[in-house]
Amino acid sequence: MTETVREISENDQLRADIYQLLAALMRRQPSAELLQFLADLDIEVEEGNAMSDAWVALKQAAQKSDTDTLEDEYFAIFLGVGSGEIMPYGSWFMTGSLMDKPLAALRSDLIQLGFEREENVKEPEDHVAALCEVMGCLILEAPGYRQLAFYQRHIGSWIIRFCDNLAKTPSAKFYVAVAQLANAFFTAEANEFEQLSLNIPVNCPGSADLEPVEEQAVQIN
Repeated sequence: MTETVREISENDQLRADIYQLLAALMRRQPSAELLQFLADLDIEVEEGNAMSDAWVALKQAAQKSDTDTLEDEYFAIFLGVGSGEIMPYGSWFMTGSLMDKPLAALRSDLIQLGFEREENVKEPEDHVAALCEVMGCLILEAPGYRQLAFYQRHIGSWIIRFCDNLAKTPSAKFYVAVAQLANAFFTAEANEFEQLSLNIPVNCPGSADLEPVEEQAVQIN
């Protein structure tokens, strides 16, 4: 049986790359290599374009930052002594508590999609970094209706509030620019998925379900 090769558009590849970049920045403080990559970005500036403005801000923030100060900044914002300045979990933003029903629903969906949790990972699966990793994979591997279902169930209702809160955390300097990029990106994603929802037939087979991504077994980091 001949396997069908899924063609990835330039736009979808870019979206997946941004999801993975945001995942890396939310998972831990950027490494020296990532910081240098951001500082050297070649940006096509478009006046009045939110994404363009956000990329410029992130590049400038990277140029002014170093790994030592970013380690302290990341710790204060996301970890802290006891807890950080922000809770980076979907359940918290949806219900005001951790380990709630949204996390159980997410775990069920991840199993259906074929994603596996690494044994050494301590963070719950609804950490914003893990959700970005999953979305990055789905954009490259899954049909539009699966992407839409996952985004609507687990990300869309709260992610802009998370971005706003991240930008306002007391310790945020570099992460103000990260929040700006995330806000601009997820605003664009909301429009992307709104258009996608209009293009998906109501009776699309499986459109209401999250079916396994074919031959996909990604580790949640």
